[in-house]
Amino acid sequence: MDKILVLDFGGQYDQLIARRVRELHVYAEIRSCRKITLNEIEENGYKGIIFTGGPNSVYDPASPTFDKEILELGVPVLGICYGAQLIAYLAGGKVESAANSSEYGKTTVYAEKDPLFEHTKEKSICWMSHTDYISELPSGFRRTAYTDKCPCAAMSNEQKKIYAVQFHPEVTHTEIGKQIFSNFVFAVCGCTPDWNMDDFIDRSVEKFRDELKGKKVLLALSGGVDSSVTAVLLHKAIGERLVCVFVDHGLLRKDEGDYVEKTFKDRFGLNLIRANVQEVFLAKLKGVTDPESKRKIIGEEFIRVFEQEAGKLDNVQVLAQGTIYPDVIESGKGDSAVIKSHHNVGGLPESMSFEKIVEPLRDLFKDEVREVGVKLGIPADLVYRQPFPGPGLGVRIIGEITEKKLHILKEADAIFREEIRKSFPGKEPDQYFAVLTDSRSVGVMGDARTYGYTLALRAVDTDDFMTAEWTRLSYECLAETSRRITNEVQGISRVVYDITSKPPGTVEWE
Repeated sequence: MDKILVLDFGGQYDQLIARRVRELHVYAEIRSCRKITLNEIEENGYKGIIFTGGPNSVYDPASPTFDKEILELGVPVLGICYGAQLIAYLAGGKVESAANSSEYGKTTVYAEKDPLFEHTKEKSICWMSHTDYISELPSGFRRTAYTDKCPCAAMSNEQKKIYAVQFHPEVTHTEIGKQIFSNFVFAVCGCTPDWNMDDFIDRSVEKFRDELKGKKVLLALSGGVDSSVTAVLLHKAIGERLVCVFVDHGLLRKDEGDYVEKTFKDRFGLNLIRANVQEVFLAKLKGVTDPESKRKIIGEEFIRVFEQEAGKLDNVQVLAQGTIYPDVIESGKGDSAVIKSHHNVGGLPESMSFEKIVEPLRDLFKDEVREVGVKLGIPADLVYRQPFPGPGLGVRIIGEITEKKLHILKEADAIFREEIRKSFPGKEPDQYFAVLTDSRSVGVMGDARTYGYTLALRAVDTDDFMTAEWTRLSYECLAETSRRITNEVQGISRVVYDITSKPPGTVEWE
């Protein structure tokens, strides 16, 4: 199987770069520039190497770098943003501060004839995000693209098959991004498209059948697509030795706990244990307002429940989790900057009695997970279920989490979801939900004055959840949702709609 190495220099889009390569059915592997050697790269036989972006300057002694001999391996290289600047620096060019001419967001780029820009438009929109720029090209390189502010938006050395772009082709805002990756992977690197989910399932089943032979496994099953696919995949590998524990922490959407139990017990016949621990979680979260503290408390208590449930079972050695790639990157694994932590990432606490943790999906993106789910025979209504964070409504209630606030949010969220389904039958936004803010304001109902919470509605369209655009809901949908919520849910006096894209915001509020 052909492989592309995505060499991580600390950027937030390294997983997305790998995803773009995998969309072409070519396997992409992410490795930290600090944790792989030149010899390892040579031995692994990569067909191409991609340098990711990063927040640093190449002249900062603390910035991530690599042995410049990587450019002499004879393996094609593509540098993106910081990766492009690093190529210029390692090859003897110059990089300077852009000072007052930094570029952020959508920018017009002008491309010149080059293998990397084959079958693309000469003028298109790209996504820029940089404070430095390549001011002097290295010997043997030529400029292949520019913008009004950036004299070198791309460069190449065709003889050595080294290419660099200052912009981000991996994000959907760059119009020619997919074609750039296709040109690099196939025309430049000569890869064969032989990465597919059928092979992933076969390899995973074989791997875990061998790795978990004779062991009993406890799985964190939430009913979301990630843990659901993990459950079916592991069940295919080890059968009845998989025990699924559903921790109902009370932070799920309206009636969701019952739905999860019914689905997996009746439809799949899995060995499911439901732990009803809402009171425990609310007690632990009492008075806590900081979002990271809430996430950590929920995550730690989640693990504690597993310890307790494991103690009731005989010979449970392994804990399984539905961790996927976006969880890993947003928890700051490797060299990437931390955005927010995830309860199911980070390994086992020393106090945990399990031997190990297994995460069968940690190398897959959400769309790949769904593809695996379909191939495993999981019904579409479950596979394409809305994403839901591990901490649940705990990260959709701003400020302290109380039983009253939970009730308010569950009812309001259910109404919003119902109105979305009415307005967009079969074509719903990729993710939509309600957030209960900690802001209260004066209202009036009948002749009485009210002082209730402000509820924020959120809906986004995305194909990767690394970037997202806010959904242009109709005024009619918003008006009916607002009318119903303020009339039917006691405690809410105002409804607002979030029109922030990602970046600069995240999909979730906390």
